[in-house]
Amino acid sequence: MKPDDNLCLCFHVPRRKVEQFIRVEKPRRVSELSQCFGAGTGCGWCRPFLQRLFDSTDPNAESLPAPEQYQNDRKEYRRKQAEEG
Repeated sequence: MKPDDNLCLCFHVPRRKVEQFIRVEKPRRVSELSQCFGAGTGCGWCRPFLQRLFDSTDPNAESLPAPEQYQNDRKEYRRKQAEEG
């Protein structure tokens, strides 16, 4: 995933914004990343990825899926959510 690819697909929050938020605001809890344009407060798909960036000492080095794979996996996640209801 490149810096300008959306990490939070619900609210269109790019990875770059999340990394910058972590660097500048220095959140103490991963839940504070929701203050970054609502990241993680929609469907919940991006929460594990937000956690990975939060836990990383160097967010830029963190490996995240390619954008196409990320979006396809989210579609499957949302489909399963709808089925479980």
